[in-house]
Amino acid sequence: MEKTILITGCSSGIGYDTAHYLHKHGYRVFASARKAEDVQRLQNEGLDAYLLDVTKPQTIKQTLEAILKKTDGKLYAVFNNAGYGQPGAVEDIPTEVLREQFETNLFGLHEMTRQIIPIMRKQGYGRIIQHSSVLGIVALRFRGAYNASKYAIEGLCDTLRLELMNDDIHVITINTGPIHTDFRKNATKKFYEHIHKKPTVFEEEYEKELIPHEEAKKKDPFTRNSNVVIANIMKALEKDKPRPRYYNTSATHFLGGLKRILPTAILDKILLKI
Repeated sequence: MEKTILITGCSSGIGYDTAHYLHKHGYRVFASARKAEDVQRLQNEGLDAYLLDVTKPQTIKQTLEAILKKTDGKLYAVFNNAGYGQPGAVEDIPTEVLREQFETNLFGLHEMTRQIIPIMRKQGYGRIIQHSSVLGIVALRFRGAYNASKYAIEGLCDTLRLELMNDDIHVITINTGPIHTDFRKNATKKFYEHIHKKPTVFEEEYEKELIPHEEAKKKDPFTRNSNVVIANIMKALEKDKPRPRYYNTSATHFLGGLKRILPTAILDKILLKI
C-alpha cells in the first residue's frame, strides 16, 4: 500500500511541519494551502502542493480529483488541519464573525471528510485525522468562537467514529495544546480586525490581559514544538489500531484530566486563572 496523505492548512505551523516531516520519511504528501503564493512556496520546497480553500467545496473536489489521478484512485489518509482562532468575549463576537470561524474550522473540515469517505469506502481502508484542540475539551475566557468550533469537531468526530466502526476507516482526533506556531499571531490579527477598539465592557480586560497574554504565551514554558504533535500523527497513521484520540502537550493532559475528575464549578475557578 502506498502511504499517501492529503494535508490541509500547510502554509505554516503544524500543517507545514507535518508535511515536510512525512515527505522526508517515506510518505507521498499532498500539501495544500488557500493562497497561491503559499502553494508556490511549498512547491519550490519540493512538496506536491495544491490550492485548496476548505470553505470552497469545489477546490476540495478539484484537488481530490487531481490527486486520485496520480494514485490510481486511492488515498490512504487525510489530515484536516486547516483552522484559525478568533479571540474575543462571546457577547463581542458578531454572528457573522462566529459564522466565519465555523466555516473554516468546522464546515470546511466536514466538507473534506464527506468528500473523502466515499474514496476510502471504495478502497476499503483509510485514516481520517481531525485537528481539534485542548479547547475542544475545556473552555477559556475570550476564546468563545474557537472553543465552540472545536467542541463541535469533538461531537462530529465522536459520531463519525461510531458510524465507521464496521469499516476499516479510522477517525482519529488530535487534541493539541499550546504549540510554537503563527497561530497566536494570526489570532491577534483577527482580534484587532473584528473586536479591538469597539465599545465593550471588557475593554480594560482586553488591554490588560488578552493582548499581553497572547504575547507572553510565546515564552510560555508549557508551549511545545510541533514535533510532539507529529509524533502522535505518526501513531495515528502507522498503528494497526490507533487510539480514537491523542492528547498533545502537558497542558492538554493536565486540563483533560481535570475535566474528567473535577466538578464543573471547581474546574471553572481553575480555568479563570489561566
